[in-house]
Amino acid sequence: MNTAILLSLSLMPALVIVGGLHDLLTMKIPNWISLALVLLFFPTALLAGLGPMALAIHVGIGLAALFIGAGMFALRWIGGGDAKLIAASCLWLGLSGSGMFLLWTGVVGGLFCLFLILARQHLQMVTPNAPGWASRLLEPKGDIPYGVAIAIGALLAFPGADLMQAFALTQ
Repeated sequence: MNTAILLSLSLMPALVIVGGLHDLLTMKIPNWISLALVLLFFPTALLAGLGPMALAIHVGIGLAALFIGAGMFALRWIGGGDAKLIAASCLWLGLSGSGMFLLWTGVVGGLFCLFLILARQHLQMVTPNAPGWASRLLEPKGDIPYGVAIAIGALLAFPGADLMQAFALTQ
């Protein structure tokens, strides 16, 4: 049983890493990643021993993040894949982990943006020889693959999430 729980709990970190890398390489986060996170959350929550009230809170946090993310997408502040990945991550992180997730995502995102601004100013001569994804990343007015920051924020917040605490209590 412990192996099944640990395997289930490892799915969230693995999927957000895939989402962040995919965004870095293609500037897109596929819908299947967010959908898999949502679908895999429920059996994982049950295996980890999350109660019905805690489960409802996780769903509420995920839905709130989805609505806020949709608003941010409508304002063109973030991409649609970013909004869905944030919502799916908040579903996994619940009330206790989502605040730290958003904080870490903001901090890492700001540092990543600063790094990209500096790289775009100083590495223009490297762009013609760079792989396609790297030259796209270094375009002066190019988009920012914020999925990278979302993935790192989720990884940093996951150990303190309700789901991990529920698992620790069952051990």
